[in-house]
Amino acid sequence: MWLNKDNESLVNEKSEYISLRKAFDKESDIKLVRWLTGISIFFILFLLLPWTQNIQAPGLITTRSPEQRPQEINSAISGRIEKWFVKEGDIVEKGDTILKITEVEESYLDPQLLKRTEEQIKAKEGTVDFYRDKVVAIQNQIEATYQVRELKLQQLEKKVKQVSLNVISDSMALKNIETELKIAKDQYKRQEELYKQGLKSLTELEQRKQQLQSAESKFTIAENKLSNTRNDLLIAKIELNQNDNEYSEKISKAQSDKFASLSEITNGEGEVAKLKNKFSNYAIRNAFYYVLAPQDGQITKTISAGIGEIIKSSENIAKVVPQKFQYAVEMYVKPMDLPLISEGQKVRLQFDGWPAIVFSGWPVTSYGTYGGKVAAIDNSISENGKFRILVVEDPRDHKWPNALKVGGGARGMALLKDVHIIYELWRNINGFPPDFYTVSKSKEVVKK
Repeated sequence: MWLNKDNESLVNEKSEYISLRKAFDKESDIKLVRWLTGISIFFILFLLLPWTQNIQAPGLITTRSPEQRPQEINSAISGRIEKWFVKEGDIVEKGDTILKITEVEESYLDPQLLKRTEEQIKAKEGTVDFYRDKVVAIQNQIEATYQVRELKLQQLEKKVKQVSLNVISDSMALKNIETELKIAKDQYKRQEELYKQGLKSLTELEQRKQQLQSAESKFTIAENKLSNTRNDLLIAKIELNQNDNEYSEKISKAQSDKFASLSEITNGEGEVAKLKNKFSNYAIRNAFYYVLAPQDGQITKTISAGIGEIIKSSENIAKVVPQKFQYAVEMYVKPMDLPLISEGQKVRLQFDGWPAIVFSGWPVTSYGTYGGKVAAIDNSISENGKFRILVVEDPRDHKWPNALKVGGGARGMALLKDVHIIYELWRNINGFPPDFYTVSKSKEVVKK
């Protein structure tokens, strides 16, 4: 009812109502203005505070060294489990025996396989040595045949030369006898003319005739002798050619035997090499009967079970986890954020199981986070459509917890550029990506 009165009546009656009196109190109006002004100034100052842009991504604890990751123990050969030397949870050193297996393949069941293979090698090597000796003997035979051929050749050449001289001598003797025969014929003709003229007696004519017949006989003998000598020369030349052919054939046959022996040596050496290869394979296979620990670590899981179970080659038997790690965290970032990441960039990490109070924009004020830096960036995209980056421990920051385990979870924040909060709000409202950021090099690196 009092609301319909004028202002003066309201002022006069305000003392009667506490709430009305407070509404028209000027001091409360001044306090409200002060509060609003203070809040506005605080909000403006808050918007001007620095904010560290960052890229957040989940990650997993891993290690950069492949040998420090959990490793499966495999059997190199097929076999039957005979005895286990470890159980799950045992700590083993590199070279410790995990289990023993026995042979199951037919080709390797002989317990004296190595000894028998070695005997085969020795027998084959003996055969090769025999053929080597045979080659030496054949070579000596070839050299002796060459010497005999040379001596025989010299002998026959001398014989041919001698017979040739005999041919020349007999030819000269025939010519002399032919001259004597011509003289005897001429003398006989003159004696016959003188006899016809009555100047010579018949006795003298018969003497000349006898001399002519004697010369003719000598000529015939000399002619036959020359013919025989020429035949001897021809025979000597034929013997010379036959000698060369005969010894060439012997040498060729010996060389053929030599090359055949060399071929047997080559084949034997090849078979020896194969047998040695088999022997080495058998010896190495025997070493595979004991499965050894590939590195120091803890046996975490045995896949194959009891005694007598048959395992195949390359089959997983157990898993060993190393005890010492150089930890790293693998994170997966979106392709649109990849250009903002570079090697050496600072990253803050929050590990699962370690309490932390995180202020993403103020990493310095965060509690329970650990420092890291980007060590590697994959050049190809992963199956999940993101790029993988590896973050290692920052030696200048707090040491990572010793109780970390490979496969544990983590969350990383890649730190980018420092901007004002108002700028960050404006960027997010407009959907702009964070500012491009490059790692500043130290003064020493710049100097170099």
